[in-house]
Amino acid sequence: MTEDQIQRLIKMVEGADIAELEVSKWGRKVRISKYPTNAGMAAMPQPAQIQLQTSTPAPAPGHSAASEINEIPAAPEEANPTPTETEGEQVKSPMVGTFYRAPAPEAPPYVSVGDTVKEGQVLCIIEAMKLMNEVEAEFPCRIIKIVNDDAQPVEYNQPLFIVERL
Repeated sequence: MTEDQIQRLIKMVEGADIAELEVSKWGRKVRISKYPTNAGMAAMPQPAQIQLQTSTPAPAPGHSAASEINEIPAAPEEANPTPTETEGEQVKSPMVGTFYRAPAPEAPPYVSVGDTVKEGQVLCIIEAMKLMNEVEAEFPCRIIKIVNDDAQPVEYNQPLFIVERL
């Protein structure tokens, strides 16, 4: 999908009476959501969020966004890591996006395993639509495990960290 096609889909969702749209084509997946689905966040409309996976070549020219909506192939499900061997509370992703442990590629990570963090301290960043969204600790805790690799896509409600409440 081209950027123009994605922008058209975003405008369609914003103008339609739907909350979410997911389109998959040629191994690429775009998910557009008007509102956050995290119950812990304020119920305010947020900008649309998308996830674009580009593991395969771009589609052939001449295919329109409408044809992509009508021809959605079954995309392979990605295995979400499940922390069964580590006990503790999970800090989950509040949105679909890309997980980053540090504010910049050359910067040190916000937290590492074993770190003690305060309530409100930044744990990571989730990038969605070129916007960097900080994920903060909701309570004082110690980082037991970092579930995801840096710069990897994450889904809504996917575990990011395993923590021990202090």
